[in-house]
Amino acid sequence: MKTLKDVISLKFKTSESEGVIFHGEGQQGDYITLELKKAKLVLNLNLGINQLGSIFGHTSVMTGSLLDDHHWHSIIIERHGRNINLTLDRHMQHFRTNGEFDYLDLDYEITFGGMPFSGKPSSNSRKNFKGCMESINYNGNNITDLAKRKKLEPSNVGNLSFSCVEPHTVPVFFNATSYLEVPGRPSQDLFSVSFLFRTWNPNGLLLFSNFADDLGNVEIDINEGKVSIHINVTQVKKNRIDISS
Repeated sequence: MKTLKDVISLKFKTSESEGVIFHGEGQQGDYITLELKKAKLVLNLNLGINQLGSIFGHTSVMTGSLLDDHHWHSIIIERHGRNINLTLDRHMQHFRTNGEFDYLDLDYEITFGGMPFSGKPSSNSRKNFKGCMESINYNGNNITDLAKRKKLEPSNVGNLSFSCVEPHTVPVFFNATSYLEVPGRPSQDLFSVSFLFRTWNPNGLLLFSNFADDLGNVEIDINEGKVSIHINVTQVKKNRIDISS
């Protein structure tokens, strides 16, 4: 396909911070990739290079944040030549691509939810999308409907299900005065804890636990937007360990 205009739209939701949403490329050096990176949306686009390779056409635009919140987000990409409108959840960003070409020349398949392994270093370092998509529309083609009715050749790689499974995780909301207390595990010489958190507050206590037999304690908190871990051990000379990230 060699197109001067493109309109691509879809909705997605995911709890993963990385993943390729869609990808297409051609032999002339053209490519378009939409992906999540660190829970932000990144559009990479190149409308081709000249024979000398002196025209640098790569363009990368980033928008949004915290898109791994398992809520639906809508994307619209409208391209007319080098002019692009990228709309995420009604917030539109306008930009022009680098280089001098106006046509997007894609020789190979367009893939949604991942990209085929091409042997290039860029392909094997990218994760496939994990989550749900709906209302996928590519230049007037309802991709979701075509995939469901198996009208695409080739249609899919791996298992696709046409339903969206809700996550089994149960979030807990804390206000400034509430906390959750759980019993410790006596006679265990291993202390292990893991959790996900999200907050707008720069300071706050995340976890505190005393060790048995007055052997010390561990504290995890947020201090000026940084996570700090404090471990106090009463039996050793260097009795305090502080880690900040």
